[in-house]
Amino acid sequence: MTTAAERLADELVPGADSLKDEVAGWLASSRRFRAFAEAHRDKIRKKLRGATDPEARLDVRAELRVAHLLLADRRIELAFEAYGSGRAGPDFSVTFRDAPSLNLEVTRPRTVTLVGPLLAKLPQLPPSRPNAVVLAVEARADVAAAIHELRERADAKDEPFFTARGYDGSKAFHQRLLRLGGVIAWRDGAGADLWVNRSARVLLPERDARAVVACLSAN
Repeated sequence: MTTAAERLADELVPGADSLKDEVAGWLASSRRFRAFAEAHRDKIRKKLRGATDPEARLDVRAELRVAHLLLADRRIELAFEAYGSGRAGPDFSVTFRDAPSLNLEVTRPRTVTLVGPLLAKLPQLPPSRPNAVVLAVEARADVAAAIHELRERADAKDEPFFTARGYDGSKAFHQRLLRLGGVIAWRDGAGADLWVNRSARVLLPERDARAVVACLSAN
C-alpha cells in the first residue's frame, strides 16, 4: 500500500530516481517537514519540474534538505520564499521561538572557488534583516579566504571584475556585503561551519545562528 509520504513525493518529484526516494524518506520521517511540503507543494513542484538537468535537481535537493534538517528543531519555523516566488529574495525566513530571526539563502557551488557563488547571492539579500548564505559544499570550504579576496579586489577598485559579474562597480559590492551577516559552509552529513561578518549592518542573532548550524550539522 502506498503511504501518504510516497503519494506526496510522487506529486512533488517528477520521474523515478533517487531524489524521489530521498524526499519520500524525509517526508515519512518528519511530520513537520511533511506539513511544510504540503503547505508549499505548488512552489516545490514548480521548482522541481523546472529543474530539467541533474545539477538543477541537486540545487533543489539542497534547499529541501536544509528545510528537512531545520524543521527537526521544534523551536524553528520556516517561511519558504517569503519575499515572493520568482523574485530575488532568500529561500527561507526563519522564526526562532516565535520571533522573526534571520533569512537563509541556499546555494550549491558548482566550482571550487566560492567567489562567484557568493557574488551571485549577495543581491538577493534584503536590507534591515539578518541574512546568511548556506553553501552546500562537498568538502571543507575557506569562506574567509573567498571574502578576503573579494574585499581586496574591491579595495583595489577592480571595477571590470565587478561589472562583469553584474555589479555597478566595487562600491556596489561593498554596499551589498553589508547585508551579509554570515556564511554557513554545509557538508550534508558531515557538519557545518559558520563564518560571521562582523561588519554587517545587521548582525546575525548568535543564539539563533548556533541553532541553525547545529541542525545542519546533524546526520
